[in-house]
Amino acid sequence: MDRDLIVAGPILRHVSSTQFTLWLVTQKQLNARLIINDNQQSTLYSNPLDATNCSTTQVGTYCFVHLIHINLNVPLPTNTLLHYDLIFKLPEGDKHLNQLLPDINYTGQNKISFSVPEQINSLMHGSCRKPHHYQDDALSVLDDKLQHTAQDHQARPAMLIMSGDQVYVDDVAGPMLSAIHQTMQLLGLFEEQWQGTDINNTTELLNSLQCYYARDQLLPDDKASQKVLELFLGGKRKPIFTAVGAHNHLITFSEMIAMYCLVWSPTLWQHINLKHIKPNLPPSHNQRYDKEQIQIEKFVNDLSKVRRALAHVPTYMIFDDHDVTDDWNLTRGWEEAAYGNPYSKRIIGNALLAYWLCQGWGNKPENYTELAEQIKPQFTEHGLNNHDQAVQNVLDWPHWHYYLNTQPKVIVLDTRTHRWRSETNPNKPSGLMDWETLSELQSHLINEPSVIMVSPAPVFGVKLIEAIQHIFTFFGKPLMVDAENWMAHPGSANVILNIFKHLKTPPNFIILSGDVHYSFAYDVTLRFRRNSPRILQITASGLKNAFPETLLRWLDKINRTLYSHRSPLNWLTKRRYMSIKRRLIKNDTTNSVLFNHAAIGEIVLADNIDDVQVKVHTPDGREIEFECPTTRTSNNKTP
Repeated sequence: MDRDLIVAGPILRHVSSTQFTLWLVTQKQLNARLIINDNQQSTLYSNPLDATNCSTTQVGTYCFVHLIHINLNVPLPTNTLLHYDLIFKLPEGDKHLNQLLPDINYTGQNKISFSVPEQINSLMHGSCRKPHHYQDDALSVLDDKLQHTAQDHQARPAMLIMSGDQVYVDDVAGPMLSAIHQTMQLLGLFEEQWQGTDINNTTELLNSLQCYYARDQLLPDDKASQKVLELFLGGKRKPIFTAVGAHNHLITFSEMIAMYCLVWSPTLWQHINLKHIKPNLPPSHNQRYDKEQIQIEKFVNDLSKVRRALAHVPTYMIFDDHDVTDDWNLTRGWEEAAYGNPYSKRIIGNALLAYWLCQGWGNKPENYTELAEQIKPQFTEHGLNNHDQAVQNVLDWPHWHYYLNTQPKVIVLDTRTHRWRSETNPNKPSGLMDWETLSELQSHLINEPSVIMVSPAPVFGVKLIEAIQHIFTFFGKPLMVDAENWMAHPGSANVILNIFKHLKTPPNFIILSGDVHYSFAYDVTLRFRRNSPRILQITASGLKNAFPETLLRWLDKINRTLYSHRSPLNWLTKRRYMSIKRRLIKNDTTNSVLFNHAAIGEIVLADNIDDVQVKVHTPDGREIEFECPTTRTSNNKTP
């Protein structure tokens, strides 16, 4: 490990003409200089990194998380290729990034390139990247895209938007958990203690017979919380953590930090042995471990491409549930149970702490100044000195959402921590955003000519699936079907739809979503409105996940039949005043609407929303385009 100074990253984060943000993890304190050059190699910025431009958080003996954030006095030039480099001062002499990471640059370049476009012409987006899913990692496709456009700033995507489930804290393969524990040892990640369970520290957890494939037995289920669960969720025994894969649910903060280092970088995998350093498993789990190991090894093979891509394109992220835990804040009853138990509260808080350090902070660092001031003093060279207080700080933080002053404006929604809770029944699904945050959203929309809004869950989803979720909710079983959609709660549904009806809402409105593990595109307008805003709902999910194939094929067919554009059943829905036209998959003879395969989304913007190109790219090289209804009609006209 001595030669591997850089553990993970660099990942390029928020960039504008006046700001530059970079995230990376190293084994040692950072002693380096950041240099930014233009395409003629003239120096635009050159300064050593110190406390004024680099925030460092020590999370292990040999693990330091850095957020480099530069406010530039002289704006960076736009619409041109720029380059950045880090020069590390080491005992053996100065080392450049490409000397420490020989595969970090594209062909013909000796520095990492990026650009600051004046206007977003295209972008990539995706969600739901589960390492042990059997399909290949579509995030590697971004590397292919950037390789082909390495010298052409106009053809490069302006940004990558990741709309949730960048990591699966709650669904972890056995081999990945073994890699996490080897990483904790390699980096000396700090141990912790907690309350609310018989096993109450990291060492006892790792030595427990339930550490692998049996963690659901260790998750919160004490008498106090169980009374709350019985009252609010019904039934005799309900775990707080409801993920299907909860048998390997991550628990400690160090486990979660290790997960981030392993899913974004190949470095640590060179020192991890999944075959010979194998946990002591019951015979019944050996076959499963071996099968999962095959998928994890395939995942690792693409990580060099993923690391290189993330270093070259500004990347923005927002959490969904699996970044923390499945069904996170689904109902008021779930919240009462989860936050009323000190053990489950610690697990949720650990996931949110790791999210802040590894995802949230880099989106717009100035938004987190107050949170950093609260939490950073808690981190010491021996671990968190007040872990419970740090957890409380992130749980109380109200500003995970953010806005980018780009052209068009980008608005990224937090649909998890500002929920509109049911006052009548704690078992009913909460609205994805409450009235106050929806009002704030509207204030950022008024008078904008066009907007890109990121909502982890689609605002306009597949109506048949939403109807099924409604039926399960009616019978008190929302947890069984993940009843999380914008239309599940009357308050949030009415407000978000009224925002679209507002006379000053943007005339061009693109919504980017993930979550559902399939991809589609809808064109939405208001019925009975001559000058209706044009809304394009685009969903790309997942990067490494997919819906059960046969089931989705039938759902797609039935949905097209029952809820066609002219179906009277639409008048029974909350979207009755919306006209929703599905974009069909181009050159598909079955008229499919839903595309079901691991893929990354691409949108190419245009002045007319009908001309916006909506595509997804699969790891096996396919490009799937969703064709606008008006384009399809004009193409089918007889000359």
